[in-house]
Amino acid sequence: MRPTQQRYGGPNWKVGNWLGHDFGAFGGAGKVKGIITYGVAANRQNPFAGAAHDALFNTFRRTKSQIFYWLPTMVAGYYLMHWATERNEYLNSKAGRAEFADSE
Repeated sequence: MRPTQQRYGGPNWKVGNWLGHDFGAFGGAGKVKGIITYGVAANRQNPFAGAAHDALFNTFRRTKSQIFYWLPTMVAGYYLMHWATERNEYLNSKAGRAEFADSE
């Protein structure tokens, strides 16, 4: 007896038999018809087949559908940081200190 035989329904397990073959009546002994399964040997599989192509086009598709959610925020954040940097540089320059020296 194989060690995995109990997992498949006991000692009367055969290829093509299923415990619930009548789709609700468990324990049916008939053969399941109309279900075809295919397998590929482990040494014949290519797990990264088309991964670069799919990654490129999937990234484009996802970005296209989400761009209006994050692009305006990124643009506003960029301009705000640009304004703040320039304002800070001006306030710490000679002209900025001369203009706002009496306000402190």
